[in-house]
Amino acid sequence: MSFTNLNYHIVFSTKNHRPYLDESEMKRLFEYIGGIVNNMKATVLLVGGVSDHVHLAVRLHPELSIVEFVRTVKANASRWVHDTFTEQGDFAWQEGYSAFSVSQSVVGKVIEYIRGQREHHSKLTFKEELIVLLEKNQIPYDERYL
Repeated sequence: MSFTNLNYHIVFSTKNHRPYLDESEMKRLFEYIGGIVNNMKATVLLVGGVSDHVHLAVRLHPELSIVEFVRTVKANASRWVHDTFTEQGDFAWQEGYSAFSVSQSVVGKVIEYIRGQREHHSKLTFKEELIVLLEKNQIPYDERYL
């Protein structure tokens, strides 16, 4: 028997950070993403964000790789957007993602951070936010790929 608690804060953006969906549509998308997560070997803690990117707080099963998880979430969410909002035929996610491991002791802070996205983005752009997260987690980056 193995015992794990693999919490992650995952962030990914729409292609070119384009705000495809309005707030009510994004809420529906977040709910759908939550369903995707729950259908995998994972537990959704919170899905949120704003019109150009998504934040997920999740707990993954040890058999599930982070790359497989994000690929599945993005592919299924994209298909759902195309089926549900047919006028968004050019909807796409930006390549890549950011994933940060989260200690159980700070999961609550990550959840509150995700809940505060609308207010947070009245002060910072997605790129500025991502740079803060990458630097806080000591992840080297090339600004060309943000």
